[in-house]
Amino acid sequence: MFPTDTLLAYLAATLLVVIAPGPDNLLAISRGLSQGPLAGALSSLGAGLGIMAHTLAATLGLALVLQTSPLAFLAVKVLGAAYLLWLGYKAIVARDLVTFVLAQQQPLRRVFITGLLSNLLNPKPGLFVVAFIPQFTHPERGAVSLQMLGYGAIFAVLTALVFALLAGLASRLSAWLVRRPRVIGGLNAGAGLAFMAAGLSVLDLGRRPGG
Repeated sequence: MFPTDTLLAYLAATLLVVIAPGPDNLLAISRGLSQGPLAGALSSLGAGLGIMAHTLAATLGLALVLQTSPLAFLAVKVLGAAYLLWLGYKAIVARDLVTFVLAQQQPLRRVFITGLLSNLLNPKPGLFVVAFIPQFTHPERGAVSLQMLGYGAIFAVLTALVFALLAGLASRLSAWLVRRPRVIGGLNAGAGLAFMAAGLSVLDLGRRPGG
């Protein structure tokens, strides 16, 4: 079902996608900086589960609804953009995305949920899954739906592992950052602007993928 050459090509392409800067890995890195590797790993796990949910939606045909219904796509787009813009606003105003003040740090459950919602409410990963994964499926290799789920699971696991690794590496900078409040402020401002830019890019999405 998964020929070696196709699988290796898929792994290489997926890895490039995963390490590209975006709101989900930025969120995981921020949590790693602020609260350590465990928080970063939980945020990463949330993002990975979000990818799996998008894959399941694509496999069941739910993503087709977004492609064919302007109202449904608009609703998801506005909701996802609003969430990213809200994360950006909080990072800039409250400066609590990267923080070493215990009272401002998030419970681990909220860290996981934020990581999940950041991916789940963003229509971009879902549209990407619809456009990306089918290129590696072939009807002669078995049920396409099972191939979709298999490739999606690989995508989700790679996302969680790579993001957790980045968050773990970032956590090693905590001791250096805690003595530099100006740098922390700059990181929050930069992250906040990145989230807002991501939210605006979601609003700019056309009614159909690539539109």
